[in-house]
Amino acid sequence: MPLFPYGVRIIGIGSYLPGHIRTNAEISNLVETDDEWIQSRTGIAERRIAKAGEETSDLAVQAANKALEDAGVRPHGIDLIIVATATPDMVFPSTACLVARAIGAPKAAAFDLSAACSGFVYSLVTAAGMMGPGGYRRALVIGAETLSRITDWTDRTTCILFGDAAGAVVLERCDEGHGLLAWELGSDSTGADLLSVPPPHRKIQQNGREVFKFAVVTVAESVTRVAEMAGLGVADIDWIVPHQANTRILDAASKRLNIPLERMYSNLRRVGNTSAASVPVALADMRREGLLEAGQLVMFTGFGGGLTWASALFRW
Repeated sequence: MPLFPYGVRIIGIGSYLPGHIRTNAEISNLVETDDEWIQSRTGIAERRIAKAGEETSDLAVQAANKALEDAGVRPHGIDLIIVATATPDMVFPSTACLVARAIGAPKAAAFDLSAACSGFVYSLVTAAGMMGPGGYRRALVIGAETLSRITDWTDRTTCILFGDAAGAVVLERCDEGHGLLAWELGSDSTGADLLSVPPPHRKIQQNGREVFKFAVVTVAESVTRVAEMAGLGVADIDWIVPHQANTRILDAASKRLNIPLERMYSNLRRVGNTSAASVPVALADMRREGLLEAGQLVMFTGFGGGLTWASALFRW
């Protein structure tokens, strides 16, 4: 059964990666590690790093403009902007307000959403819920991060993982039964300290073993539940677009779901873990690779600090 008495579809996609590529070899100059060790444990070969003065909003604007161009929508046609980020430019105004001003949509409702690596899927569902009859017509949803600013580059367990990026989509109402079919948002706050950016140093800390266990179980269970909400099975899903955390999580989740790993898209090797940006950047890559076709069932799923999770099923 459809979630809302109306549909919400994606009509434009865009992404942006900073120019500097930080390879595993470069990281091996910072901490005791090497390319083989990193790739065998994470699947990551390189990640992008924002240059000095390049803020989260700058990345978000680049991705937003590409998504608007892809949708054929002018900025003044957007009346809601949500930016999912754990690395806002400042406490306030929101990064979304900075984006709205920069792209030429200064009157759009704009706010940031913080749900760590689940943030983009949380934002998709939030925007969709605000787009019913009498609500917003079109929304711009962005996941953008400059994680390099909160990464401890002396901590081998975390500095090998994270990169900077932004991805964006334009949403529009459509007929019921198309676009967004079903969703689930959730959290388990008892694990809030397992993945965090605590004071005083404000750098990423994580208990990798516990986060791994949470992610594998949660992704499999959430994806299964959301498929069932839509009257479908996991086998019916054409593509799962997961948060790009590490390949071991993706491999374990695919086995738990009993689906081929090839149906769980990954661009992790070249971009690393980009938190809230990972799902829309992966989606943009899929679009460029010609993998998305009308009528396909595409499941987005995220998991991360909070601990949070979110899944959303779309008919493309």
